[in-house]
Amino acid sequence: MITKDGEAYGSVTRMAVSEKRPEQATLGAGGAEGSLPEGDYDDPTAVLTGDWGRNQHVKARVFSRKPTNEYFQEVEIRLRSTIKPHWCSGYEVFWRCLKTDEGYAEIVRWNGKVGDFTSLKKLIGAEFGVQDGDEVEASIVGNHIRGVVNGREVISATDDVYPSGAPGIGFNFFVGNTNVDHGFTYFEVETDDD
Repeated sequence: MITKDGEAYGSVTRMAVSEKRPEQATLGAGGAEGSLPEGDYDDPTAVLTGDWGRNQHVKARVFSRKPTNEYFQEVEIRLRSTIKPHWCSGYEVFWRCLKTDEGYAEIVRWNGKVGDFTSLKKLIGAEFGVQDGDEVEASIVGNHIRGVVNGREVISATDDVYPSGAPGIGFNFFVGNTNVDHGFTYFEVETDDD
């Protein structure tokens, strides 16, 4: 994770093995149903320290320069997350920085071990991607997780595996030298335990 000149963005790619997702036909993606997509899964992630309420609401402002369909430039908000050596668990709400039919929003649960995640919901299309200046929000109240863009809910899911953890941010790693072209310029967190 890099913070510079009022921007937060991911580090330079160091992955040895590219991610392979169903939508990445050019990488030969696919495979057996339920098989783990190939990749190093080494996304730059920052989770806040300290004690945080279980109900979490995060707002962030996106910056996106030179959007491209060659890479999966994503901005990610973490909720109820825990990070320790070789372990990353919690929820992630994220958006692709692309306003075309290849844009998307997704909510995943990171199960701890490297590469072990469960997609709770994914929506694909221009209306789910983000662009420069968009305000994104992610929240979890009880077991309900929401993703919002510019005040409009675009995705939601429910899950009750993780009752606590910290909020944070992240970015997709395998983006070549475009890591400096997308990220956040603003980040705000509110939590409570009602």
